[in-house]
Amino acid sequence: MEFLVNGEKLDITLQGEKTIGEVLQSFEVSCEQNKLATVGITINGKNVSAEEFDSIIKQELCDDTKIDVSVISEAAIKDSFNMTSKEINAVIELLKNVPVEMQSGKDSHAKQTIIRLSDVMNAFCNTVTWSSLFPETFGSLKVGELSLSDFLSDLSPILKDFSDALENSDSVLIGDLAEYEICPRLESLSNALGSL
Repeated sequence: MEFLVNGEKLDITLQGEKTIGEVLQSFEVSCEQNKLATVGITINGKNVSAEEFDSIIKQELCDDTKIDVSVISEAAIKDSFNMTSKEINAVIELLKNVPVEMQSGKDSHAKQTIIRLSDVMNAFCNTVTWSSLFPETFGSLKVGELSLSDFLSDLSPILKDFSDALENSDSVLIGDLAEYEICPRLESLSNALGSL
């Protein structure tokens, strides 16, 4: 049997495991001890979906069985949140200039700022998804007085209004939303993520 973690081969000694499920169960114990979570499993080159998992784990191990497990660490999630905090601070400074840029014909620079905001928020949402694998560490994370999900629910319609204002080139609304709605929320988010 060949066992890989994030594409790197591990030398492991079986302790009487006879099925793929028994090997994965032993690996999960090690993951918990090392603050890792499994995020993907490939058996013999084929990704295992949630629907296939129950049948796959019953398969007997063979000499040519190849198990490749993708994991993410709690530390990597903290690092990602800290990086997001720094990125958010940079975006806040750029957002403050968007209304003036729109009024002075620098639309392309303003659009780059919006793209950067979108990229940062997408990366943040991905990290939030992975963080749910470590509820004991990240489950109580708050942005101000709001849980992460409530914060995102609160921010989402504001970002939609911001997008609509951009499409309509409404620089007054863009400025108001950036200054009074988006930037303060992003600052709270940055502070919460930076404190991890």
